[in-house]
Amino acid sequence: MCARFVACSLTPEQREDRVTSFQDIIAMADADKYFFNKIITGDETWCFAYDPKTKQKSSEWIGETSPWPKKKKFQRSHIKTMLIIFFDSPGIVHKEFVPDRKAVNAEFCKR
Repeated sequence: MCARFVACSLTPEQREDRVTSFQDIIAMADADKYFFNKIITGDETWCFAYDPKTKQKSSEWIGETSPWPKKKKFQRSHIKTMLIIFFDSPGIVHKEFVPDRKAVNAEFCKR
């Protein structure tokens, strides 16, 4: 499930708080030229497991008049795991594969 804030659905007090927060961020960025280098952000993605055959492994001997063998199109594996990655301006800060059947919630992120 994905949620996002939409400005038109905010109350006037929430809009004012948002404006004040952004003004504070702009002031901090103006005061410290390395401000944006201190920001860490993260993302997650699903990684699918597969065992690709090399050309050598998938090659077959065929006769001169034999039809070419058909190769199946690559299909995603049912084996998948989630990768969580955090990075800042120089690069990766932390990366981790989520254990199977483990929820990514506040408790998971605190450890």
